[in-house]
Amino acid sequence: MAIRNIVKEGDDVLRKRSKEVKEINDKIRDLFEDMKETLYASGNGIGLAAPQIGILKRMIVIDLGDGPIEIINPVIVEQEGEQIEVEGCLSIPGVYGEVKRPARIIVEYTNLNGERVRIEGADLLARCLSHEIDHLDGILFTDKVIRYVDIEEEK
Repeated sequence: MAIRNIVKEGDDVLRKRSKEVKEINDKIRDLFEDMKETLYASGNGIGLAAPQIGILKRMIVIDLGDGPIEIINPVIVEQEGEQIEVEGCLSIPGVYGEVKRPARIIVEYTNLNGERVRIEGADLLARCLSHEIDHLDGILFTDKVIRYVDIEEEK
């Protein structure tokens, strides 16, 4: 497998809507392996969407420390509450800002076995799911920033 280059803000691919994955095959499995390797090699990321490596497919990998979650064709089916937390993005290095996201979210998606499943996330997982799904629709966290934050000043 391979570590891919992470696309940076300003590249048109980050502003396009990703296409649904029609078939789960070895190419899709290999792409997830590349996405995981790229995420882990980044050193500080917790989620990565396929557009961030230049691939317009509705695929996300998230790892909050409990192992990777591989998500295909996600759809938000329920969200409630709100949280405002500081976010960053591997595609926009060095930029951080407060963003309002749902406090709880339920996402329906296809797993690598081709099964349609649901995941419920609260707090950090809810924020990460929302952030990564936005990438699939060409939305960046900077589009939703309430206030930019200097991380060095916050320490």
